[in-house]
Parts: sequence; structure tokens; C-alpha cells
Amino acid sequence: MEQNQLDQETFSCPICLDLLKDPVTIPCGHSYCMSCIEIHWDAEDQRRIHSCPQCRETFIPRPAVKKNTMFAALVEQMRKTGLQAAPADHCYAGPEDKHKLVEPSNNLQENFCSKHDKLLEIFCRTDQKCICYLCTMDEHRGHETVSAAAERTERQRELEERRGNIQQRIQDREKDVKLLQQEVEAINHSADKTVEDSEKIFTDMIRLLQKRSSDVKQQIRSQQETEVSRVKDVQEKLEQEITELKRKDAELEQLSHTEDHNQFLLNYPSLPALRESTHSSSINIRPLRHFEDVTAAVSELREKLQDVLRDTWTNISLMVGEVDVLLSEPEPKSRAGFLKYSCEITLDPNSTHTQLGLSEGNRKVTRMNQHQLYSSHPDRFTNYSQVLSRESLTGRCYWEVKWTGSVCVAVAYKNISRAGGELECRFGRNDKSWALDCQQKGFKFVHKSIWTSISGPVSSRLRVYLDLRAGLLSFYCVSETMTLIHRVQTTFTQPLHAGVGVGLGSSAEFSKPN
Repeated sequence: MEQNQLDQETFSCPICLDLLKDPVTIPCGHSYCMSCIEIHWDAEDQRRIHSCPQCRETFIPRPAVKKNTMFAALVEQMRKTGLQAAPADHCYAGPEDKHKLVEPSNNLQENFCSKHDKLLEIFCRTDQKCICYLCTMDEHRGHETVSAAAERTERQRELEERRGNIQQRIQDREKDVKLLQQEVEAINHSADKTVEDSEKIFTDMIRLLQKRSSDVKQQIRSQQETEVSRVKDVQEKLEQEITELKRKDAELEQLSHTEDHNQFLLNYPSLPALRESTHSSSINIRPLRHFEDVTAAVSELREKLQDVLRDTWTNISLMVGEVDVLLSEPEPKSRAGFLKYSCEITLDPNSTHTQLGLSEGNRKVTRMNQHQLYSSHPDRFTNYSQVLSRESLTGRCYWEVKWTGSVCVAVAYKNISRAGGELECRFGRNDKSWALDCQQKGFKFVHKSIWTSISGPVSSRLRVYLDLRAGLLSFYCVSETMTLIHRVQTTFTQPLHAGVGVGLGSSAEFSKPN
């Protein structure tokens, strides 16, 4: 049996596993049937690199093979003497043989070619499937093929590389999760601390207001007591004077009833003269307002506090809104996406220049030929026909503007100057405002007096998108489609207000997005 096994291993072709037919020996020293090795190399012709199916040594160019006459004679002699190769299922391994144990296959038939009943030991890269060596001479002729073991090695390397990438991503994500957990703890700690501190501050403010209220009350009561005491003192003296006058009147009445003329004339001069009154014959009392002026002063304080609280509340809300650990959401891509952030803009009459008229519920502004009768107000623009919105803009906001003539659509900080030269108060000429100049001939953007020309379509409808935290301001032109015409990326340090400047014969309307 050992002799038969030796003959089989020595004189069998590693490709077809039968006795060698027209045996040839290639440069690496391994032997094959001439037809088997030629078919194998035919399949590798496309790569122009030819290899040994056993040791995978490569040859350039393709070696020329010749029949090994000595091998051919030995094989022929074996055929004549009847020493055929033992069947594969009768071959046994000796104790000195080394074996690699593999997991048993669920279905051994899957490892054999269903067409040729040969082992699937070759991988066709062209068709991405395992084939047998006879398939390389048949439907896979001319395809790029390698041994299944070589393809497995390559795929195993790729698999390990992908696993390495996955494991690295797992580590990165676990690190991110840990960082996020730490961030959650930091947010919670900061929020709790801020709530505690702000409650203490508000408590102090409430206590201060209560103290001021108590002081006012005490002052009022003290003044009330003083004034009442003073009035009662005068009242008491007047009542004493009335008593004395009544006594004098009684004496005079008694004298008037004396019948004896001599007695009357004798007693009349002896009557004491009236003392002069210590008070005027009439009390001049001021209009009865008393402490109402104090109420007016306290009411004025309340209004001022409301203004301060409103302005500071906007800043507080902005500060709270700026606590944004993760990245801001991307700018919407569709009108439906923009509408989620739509806001209704109304214009502030107190900021309106006197040559501008408001209508449509203070949403439309028109340049007038004559100055309007507006009251004096510190928020009013005095040198340029401009107006700001009543609402402050925080977070993400979206609004639409319809315009005619020549206008400038802008956003600005509330503390922009309302009077003075162009650089102080005109939209786009300073670092407190950003403006899109709109005319029929085209658009231009201006900030800090730096102008940027904008090419593209011109439309009488504009859409504006603001993301205050992300520092993003975008202008869109609307006709049949919505086209981005200019985008600003900056850092906004305060809440913004929508604004518009209006030229002669022009108007602008802030329409409600829908």
C-alpha cells in the first residue's frame, strides 16, 4: 500500500489528480500533464503573469514546456505493469504525516463542481465564484483565476483589515459615548449650578424690590403722619379761635340787650379788643393730589424695569440658546424645511423714519413724499429712511420680503445708532448691520462698507434665513424656483432685528410665510 501511495503522489498530476499524461516539468520543478498546465496558463494570459498551481511561483514570460521523456517512460511502465494509483478513499496517513484539522463541512457535495464532479479549488475573479480546474477550460476559459487558497488568503487579509477598521470605530464610538456621558454630567452640573445661582440672584432682586417697597411705604406713612399732624395743629388752633369768637359774640349779644343807655355806653368801651387771627381768613389748599405723584413715579419705575427685563430677557434667552453642545442642524434644503422656522415680522413705529409710512398691520413700509407726524423717540432713525422690526431674532428664523423700486433688506443689532453719519447708522455701512441692496439691475451685499456684487436672477421676492447660533445668514431669490444668491458666515454677538431701508418711490412688505 505504501508503494502504491508513493507511486500515486509521484506520478499524479496535481491539477487533474490522474496519472500524468504527456508529463512536463516547469521551471520551479513541479510536474503536470501538458494539457492541464497549458489550460491553467491560458487562463492567466490576461494578467501576463503565469504561476505554478502548487507553489505559486510566477514566471514572466510564459515558459515554453516540453514533454519530460523520463517521466513519460516511467508512467508508461507503470501502466504496463498494472501499478495504478490507489483510489483516494483507500489512502491512509501514516503517523509521520502532518495534518491540519478543519471543521467538518455541513455538505461535502458543495465543495465539488456539480458539472464536472471535481474539487472546487480554483476561484474565478471574473465571475466571483469557486470552480474546478476543468471549468477553466470550459465556460471560464480566459477568465482571471487564482487558487481558492490564494483568494482566501487575500480575502482573509481584507477581512482582518475591515475587522480592524470596525474595531477601531467601536473604540472611537465608545470613546465618543464616554465623552458624551461626561458632557451630560457637565451640562447637568452647569444647569443645576446656574439655576441655583440665578434663583439666588432673582431672590436678591426680589428682596431689593421688597426693601424699596418697604422704604417707600415707610416714607409715605412718615410723611402722612407729619402732614396730618400739621393739619390737625392748624385745625385745633382754628377751633380755639372759634370758641373765643363765640364767647365774644355772646358778650356782645348780652350788651346789645341792655336797655339803659348810660349803662350800655359805659360798658361798651370796656370790652377787650379782638386779637388778630393767627391764620388767614381762608385756608389755601393745593389741588388734592396728595401722594398720587408717588404712584406715578412708582409706575414709571415699573415701566423702566419692564423695558430692562424685556431687553435683558432677550439676552438671557440668547445665552441659554447658545448652550449647543452638538453641531447646529444644517440649513434646510426645501421651502417646507424653511417653514419650520418661519416668523412673522412687524415693523417698530418708534424706529420708523419720518419719511416712511407703515401699513398692513405695520408689515409694509412705503417711502412718502412728505414727512409724517411721528412723536419724538430715541429709537427713531433721523438721517436715513430706515426702520427695524419690533421683534428680536434669536435661534433659527425665516421670513419673506416683497419689494419694489430700490430697497435694502437688512439685519442689525438693536444698538445700531439712530442718528449721525452714514457709517454709524446706515444699514451695511458698519459692523452692526448686514444688508442686501436690491435694485432692478441687480443685487449687491454690503457689510462694514465693503460691497460684494452678486450675479444671478433678480426677483421682487426675497427669502431670508438666519441661524444666529451658527452665525449663518442666507438670502434667496424667488421666481419659479428658490435660488441662493448670497450667504454670510460670521459670528453674531447679540440678538438681531430685521430691517429695511427704502428709496424714493419704493416699498417693502414683510409677508407671512405659508
